[in-house]
Amino acid sequence: MSAQHIFDTAPLGATIRFTDGTPRPPDRFRRKLSQWKDRNDAGRLVEKCAGRGTGACGYPATFTLHMATYGRDGTIVLVVNRTFTVASDLSFEVVERPRPGTVRVLTSFQGSATLRHLAPDMNAARAWLTEHHYHDARFEVVADEDAIVGRAA
Repeated sequence: MSAQHIFDTAPLGATIRFTDGTPRPPDRFRRKLSQWKDRNDAGRLVEKCAGRGTGACGYPATFTLHMATYGRDGTIVLVVNRTFTVASDLSFEVVERPRPGTVRVLTSFQGSATLRHLAPDMNAARAWLTEHHYHDARFEVVADEDAIVGRAA
């Protein structure tokens, strides 16, 4: 699938795989493997931003994948996200869609929603929000339609 198709159809919370189509190098080639992983990985779709045009300069639509969170003992030290434009030359695939009944914890900034957490149910979402203190968060229950391939978020 193209990046534009992911932007148009994948729901927030979906796991997205991206690839450049090259085969994985052997583990013993650490530098080549690291470079390969930069263009072949997977993450959770956490944000979509519509493109903006201002005068002669325009910005294409983008989407962001959450790749990893690093920390210890409940303290987050680093969050790794990757942002792709809809013009990306990589191939994308929806690996997993959020299950119906799960709850998205969302915040908004300048009209775009950002997924902060995907909880198994409303009680877990409320407990997570109590612990993480996003003052402008809202809950959104994943509907059955979001589990259908081709449904826009």
